Amino acid sequence: MFEYLKIQSILRSYSVYFSEDTDSLISQFQTNNTFFFVDKNVHEKFLSDLLPAKQKNVILIEANELNKTPEFCLTLIKIMVDNGIKKSSKLVAVGGGVIQDIASFISSILFRGIDWIFFPTTLLAQADSCIGSKSSINFDQVKNLLGTFNPPSEIYINTSFLNTLSVSDIKSGIGEIFHYYYYKNSDYIPRMVSQYHEILANRGLIEPYIKESLSIKKEMVEKDEFDKGPRRVFNYGHTFGHALEALTDYYLNHGQAVTIGMDLANYISLNLGFIDQLQYDIMRKELEINFPEFRFPLESFDKYLQLLSKDKKNTNENVTCILTKGKGNLFLYELIFDEKNKLLVRGYFASNFA
Repeated sequence: MFEYLKIQSILRSYSVYFSEDTDSLISQFQTNNTFFFVDKNVHEKFLSDLLPAKQKNVILIEANELNKTPEFCLTLIKIMVDNGIKKSSKLVAVGGGVIQDIASFISSILFRGIDWIFFPTTLLAQADSCIGSKSSINFDQVKNLLGTFNPPSEIYINTSFLNTLSVSDIKSGIGEIFHYYYYKNSDYIPRMVSQYHEILANRGLIEPYIKESLSIKKEMVEKDEFDKGPRRVFNYGHTFGHALEALTDYYLNHGQAVTIGMDLANYISLNLGFIDQLQYDIMRKELEINFPEFRFPLESFDKYLQLLSKDKKNTNENVTCILTKGKGNLFLYELIFDEKNKLLVRGYFASNFA
């Protein structure tokens, strides 16, 4: 095991470790004063012997967006309280972004905060969400409307977990990785494009891409931990992508929805004169390898606009989004959704995903 990154946080500094010895690491937390939130699928494949489900401190969770709700979090808190959780207890989360969000949110409000440790098991969690302090849960059909800032005390990454993921899950993680690379204009972009299909077949190739993604994010998180200023450019693709996820009841995975969202942001940037056709075409060719099989329901376009209007990043009646002047040059933009821009967005979906 070795420390790869140390994140300097206003709340508390924390470290990211890479290790293939998950069992011994989890075993060291096996005390009566530790509770475990574990993705059901991960538990079945890896941890059923190490963390028997009959233990009262082991809570198995179905990792889907529909469980990221206040009601479900309160149900979990009730289970923990009934089983003797204390202010001094630790919470260990093993799973992807859904498990992370639930664990981080609950640990931030229970007893006004308890210590938590994270073992990310999905590509999206390992390459992105594990650092940055954010926890988010969904409310009223709006993705990530509620949340807190609450980093784990330690993060342990074992890339062998990725071998059990579906191709869809890997593509979701790649979507998030791409968006960091476009922020930095990373030289990993052409490498990712050229190795894309190899990575889907051989997950052992992904570790350097994870490290590049985390290094880019670390630099920004330490500048703007609470997402008040420059870090907001990391919402690139997310405003449009989150609304797509909600429109499809989360059938569309997060990272591929963000991939479409980035392309839509680029398309708007092209039509507003911020980039030229060549710039758009180059990025489109890179992004489209990660597009999902998806048909946009044009009859639901008005609902899509309603979901966009509810995005938590909006500060007024306009849609606050991130546009681009080219790779490495993202910027915040207040998009007025007049009839012209509504037709522009509708035309994008009609041309590409109808």
